[in-house]
Amino acid sequence: MKQSRQMEFEDVQGIVRFAYNHLKRAGFLLLQVKNREAAREWLKTAPVTNAVKLVPPPKRTLQIALSSQGLGALGVADAIVQGFSVEFVAGMSGDANRSSRLGDIGESDPGHWQWGSAPNNMPHVLVMLYAEPDDFEQWQQQILEQCAAGFTVIDKLDTEVMNGREPFGFIDGISQPDIDWQGERVTHYQQEIEYTNLSCLGEFLLGYSNEYSGYTGRPLLDEQSEGASNLPKAEDAPDKADLGRNGTYLVFRHLKQDVRQFWRFMDAQAGGDAARRQHLAEAMVGRTLPEGKPLAALTDKGLNDFDYQGDSQGFKCPFGAHIRRANPRNPDLPSGQPGWLAWLWRNLGFDAKARRKDIVASTRFHRLLRRGRKYGKSLSIDQALTPAEANEESGLYFICLNSSIVRQFEFVQTAWIMGTRFDGLNREGDPLLGHRQPDLAGAPSDGFSIPQADAPDEKLCGLPRFITVRGGAYFFLPGIRALRYLVSTS
Repeated sequence: MKQSRQMEFEDVQGIVRFAYNHLKRAGFLLLQVKNREAAREWLKTAPVTNAVKLVPPPKRTLQIALSSQGLGALGVADAIVQGFSVEFVAGMSGDANRSSRLGDIGESDPGHWQWGSAPNNMPHVLVMLYAEPDDFEQWQQQILEQCAAGFTVIDKLDTEVMNGREPFGFIDGISQPDIDWQGERVTHYQQEIEYTNLSCLGEFLLGYSNEYSGYTGRPLLDEQSEGASNLPKAEDAPDKADLGRNGTYLVFRHLKQDVRQFWRFMDAQAGGDAARRQHLAEAMVGRTLPEGKPLAALTDKGLNDFDYQGDSQGFKCPFGAHIRRANPRNPDLPSGQPGWLAWLWRNLGFDAKARRKDIVASTRFHRLLRRGRKYGKSLSIDQALTPAEANEESGLYFICLNSSIVRQFEFVQTAWIMGTRFDGLNREGDPLLGHRQPDLAGAPSDGFSIPQADAPDEKLCGLPRFITVRGGAYFFLPGIRALRYLVSTS
């Protein structure tokens, strides 16, 4: 067992440890630097909330993240910027191939985005604000006044009071990894034959050991360089100052959800039958609508305490259901009967069930810590079936934290969410997030299969696009010492 660590919560931004669900309003300011010195001065003293647990919890919080373009605009040396990951430096919309892999095509092409796709709408700094509803506007105005000299506001993304449900009406945020804050989890490349929700801290914070028993690359500085003595030392290179430690990458995607189209499609497929309509929606999501119970395990064990080992045929939860794609809950090795003969039988490929499970990569290397908020007017199902109002829009500001954008967010988004052959499926994208565009051979990807125990799979065809990307960017959410360093040295 590893020696337990003393966490530096005072250096970690609070959003990594807390979702701030007790603060019902949130807002996200997308800023561009207009005066470098004034911007740096504000960032040196901005009231960033750390991850120290307070009783009672704070009534206002502020978090700050920087894009690669923002680092340059703030005068951070290019040698430091290039020390961050390739995908962070390139940006979410900076490469047509990346856009294609992420499913940002068709209506979601960056050319149609509200922000994040061009120099005039690319955020340099993301300021995340949280407060109680009756205090939020005052808190936001106070921060806007403080940073006005240094920044131009390119967008203000306001949210609605979070009631625990995303715009389609399902409970959101249930499945989250448990973070090993104490440093007690040991991997050492050990293969795991059981799914676990516990993840190494290095999966979500740079500078700590990850599930590979390694350290994700990040800028390491000569400890003799200007200001570096204020940074923590690198665990894997004790003679270096670690600019990444206690920081993480933040993925932000502005997702517009067409709630009316979603429920109208379900209603049409169900022939107006309300129970059937709900059944189809639940099959696509993978959870029950009222309670959020997982279809794969309708028990009282808990909403997140399950895996798919007892549903190998997808009769309870379809293989392509959204939650099954986003987190397949599989171990490193196919499960089965105990004993070395059974283990050998599975791993030589003679066990059909094991072969199917081996199609999907091990979950523990691809976990995401989600911190999203919804926006827009909430609609009941009955309201969604009525004509739309003018200028109506609702959706989700998807936010996730991960130490490796390419191995975590981009892998999940590309291989599992957008992958049309996920888990042995044939030309089916995610039923919620899928782009519905034809594949390279011109075949459609707008279907959804529901396996049946005593009949051929039920197949829904012609799914419209329910979710459209309206903006997005990759950010670095630094440790608080790293933030001060970045704006204090040239």
